Formats: sequence, C-alpha cells, structure tokens
Amino acid sequence: MIPKLNEYKERFNIQSANEIKPGLASIQAALQKVENPQRDLQFIHVAGTNGKGSTVAFMESILNEHGYTTGVFSSPAIQDVHDQIRIAGRPIATEEMDSTFEKIRRAGISGMLTDFELLTVAAFVTFERLRPDYILLECGMGGLLDSTNVVTPLVSVITSIAKDHEAFLGTTIEAITTQKAGIIKEGIPVVVGEVPVEAEQIIRLKALETKSEVVVYGEDFYMDEDKHFHGCLQVFIPKREMKGPHQAINASLAIEALGKAGISLHEKQVAKGIAETSLPFRFQEIKPGVFVDGAHNPAAAKRLTETIERQFPGEKVDFVVGMLKTKDVKATLDELIPVAASFTFVTFQHPQAASVEELLENCQYNRKKVTNADDNTIILVRGGSRKKIVVGSLYLLTSLLDYKY
Repeated sequence: MIPKLNEYKERFNIQSANEIKPGLASIQAALQKVENPQRDLQFIHVAGTNGKGSTVAFMESILNEHGYTTGVFSSPAIQDVHDQIRIAGRPIATEEMDSTFEKIRRAGISGMLTDFELLTVAAFVTFERLRPDYILLECGMGGLLDSTNVVTPLVSVITSIAKDHEAFLGTTIEAITTQKAGIIKEGIPVVVGEVPVEAEQIIRLKALETKSEVVVYGEDFYMDEDKHFHGCLQVFIPKREMKGPHQAINASLAIEALGKAGISLHEKQVAKGIAETSLPFRFQEIKPGVFVDGAHNPAAAKRLTETIERQFPGEKVDFVVGMLKTKDVKATLDELIPVAASFTFVTFQHPQAASVEELLENCQYNRKKVTNADDNTIILVRGGSRKKIVVGSLYLLTSLLDYKY
C-alpha cells in the first residue's frame, strides 16, 4: 500500500491493483497512451538489494551542489506518495500531482496497471513536464522485470546483491543477480558496488553481451581509510553525515556513477555534497542516544552491526525490532546479536507485520529478551546509559514520524 495514492485514484477515478506483478508489457502499453514521456529524459538507473536510496541521495546532493536540477523516483514512501517523486530535493506538491493524474485520466489507462506501475507512469509524466536536468531512477524491486526498466539511462548502477524478495526474484544469489543485471543496456556503462564473486561474474557476462563498460568498487574505484576517493576523480571527503563503512561505498558509487554519466565534477562541490547528504532511517539519531535504521534483511543488518562497532567501539546496544513476516527474520536478528545488550520486539499496523511472538521465536539471543507491542512507548524510553537502536521495517519507522519524541 502506497500512502495517499488512493486519494488520487479516487479523485481522478483511476483503478489500479494493489499487488505485485513483475513484467513490462502493461507499463509499456500504458506509457504508449501517455506518449512515452520517458524517452527524451536523462536517467541514471539504480538497482540493488541495499544501498539504493543512500546512493541516490548522495547523487542528488552532489548534482544540486553543481547547480543541476534533479528529479528522483524512489521507494518505498517515507511519509506518503509525494516523497516518492522529488524535484530539486523536495517532494512533489499536491498541485503537480493533480496535473499528472489529470493527464493520466485523459489517457485512459485506468485498470491497466498495478499501484507501483501507476506511480511509475506518474513519475515519468511529472518529469517530462518539469524537465529536471537529471533523473535518478530507483528500481522498486529487482530490475529486469521492474516497471522502471523502460528507460535508456546514461549509466546503470547496481549497489549490492543479497537475498531478499525471494518469492519474486529467486532464492539464489545467481537468480537475484540475473534480475538486478537486467537493467544493463546496450553500450551503457554499469557501476557496481561490493557484490559476491558469483554475482560479479554474472554482471560481467551481461556487460560483455551488451558491450557495456563495467567498473566495480574495490577494483576500479574506492574510498580509502583516509577518506580519499579514487576513481573518475581524486577527492578528499573530510566528513560525512551518513555514518558507517557501507555509506563510504554508497558515496563512492554515487561519485563514480556521475562521472561515468559524463557529468563534469568538481572536488569542492563533490565533497560538500557528500558531507551534507542525509536520509531518514539511515542510522538516524532521533533523540540523544536513540537511533532508527531501516535494516530489514540480513545484509543490511550486518552493515548496521559494522556501523555500531565503528561508531561505539566496545559498546552493546538495546535493540527494538519490528519486521515483516515475509523477511528472513532469524538471519536478520542473528546479524545483530554481536552488538546486542537486549532485544525488545514490537509489532505495527501492517497486514504482514510479524507478531511479537513470531519475532521472539526467531531470536537466538540467550540473554534478556523483552516483548512489548506498544512501539511508541517503548521507543521513547532509553534504558540507562546504553544506546537504543530501533530497527526493521520502514513501515514501523514511518509510523513514528508524527510522534513527538
């Protein structure tokens, strides 16, 4: 469910299905009816299991520092449907969304699409009308059959490969990589983050088939321990609001991708853009000693653990966890155990939210395990001197946005 999308559907009498249906035939037919707004725009297309949102945010900030206007299509929503389509760093206004849905209504595509496909069409229609210099396009899920995979970008980016959405993408790294690598286009360069060896092999084979240049983090570009980026340019990054070693990789991906897109970059603007980038729910401190992080799969949880070890060496933290039952709950919790002092499990309003009991059953931690279904109350209380990390589903974290901390 995409918050507030139904308001536009009802206002403009447009039907779409609240389900996931991978494939491109429907959206291609719908885009034909709105005169293919995506054809003459400049895209950077981003796929990956984790890191897409952060990499896009870094690119958005760097481009804005260079004076370019940007469009962003991302998911899921942080507050509601408006922030999934951003112009110059700001969520689209209601008036702009009204104009977009009026054109969609006139085109007669009601009933042809899923909700996410409809929103993808809305993003393209909006971007065609407002004409930002560059559009940062984030895959919703996978790549090959994702509704965003109807563009010819300046560069493709694959941030990471790990197991997630296995019901749709496959249960092996090889199958998942095949889906992610589906965004690679003929003759278009692809920039790749840290991925498993078997994933890199598949990406390189796809790039060979499409005659696409491929550059990989750690081999062709990287950020060293002294905060120097080495790649399409050499630049010192003295500070970074987005913490954790994985964010150094995402920042590097952003710089290299912009370079491979043919955009002229300047050291001062790059460093400032990286330094000032922020994004909700990425190790975000919402009150002293209380952090929120959207790690909702094992790979993301491992990155979070590494960040905690780096930021709070030798410390253990109290975790508050709420997740969807469709995720690999046990493996995700296992990754957090090395830095855990305690776990508190919560549930939240979503049809697929795991219950407190289901979370508890999947936790192998053998010390203190607390259960409490009132997420807002338990989050507000910091236990003693330890840090508290609220982690898991973005649906849980977004439910906290309007709560007064």
